[in-house]
Amino acid sequence: MSTHPSKDLETFPNPNPQRDYTIRIDAPEFTCICPKTGQPDFAQFKLEYVPDQKCVELKALKLYLWSYREEGAFHEAVTNKILEDLAVATEPRFMRLTGVWNVRGGIYTTVVVEHRKAGWQPAPKIELP
Repeated sequence: MSTHPSKDLETFPNPNPQRDYTIRIDAPEFTCICPKTGQPDFAQFKLEYVPDQKCVELKALKLYLWSYREEGAFHEAVTNKILEDLAVATEPRFMRLTGVWNVRGGIYTTVVVEHRKAGWQPAPKIELP
């Protein structure tokens, strides 16, 4: 049985929906194609989210990110598209996706996009001594 890229983002029920907690996922090997040059672009994606009723399944996320390998996309567009698809699939209370793109022509690009569920307010930040 072989594994193939897929745009399907599977989810599973949040095991603790009564509590706000943060899930952090690092995906250090994202690749797509520069639409101007046809050369590969590489990024590390850092996903942080506070789930509501659903969480993203990690293998499905890996296959979803892999599906961009042969697609042409600008950094800003693909980072926003990935956040949009993840937010639609999981309907989180809060989600932030940071795309840290490898240097291209001497310039580093970092794209940060966020989604916030209407009416959701985070708990106050606690600073420990």
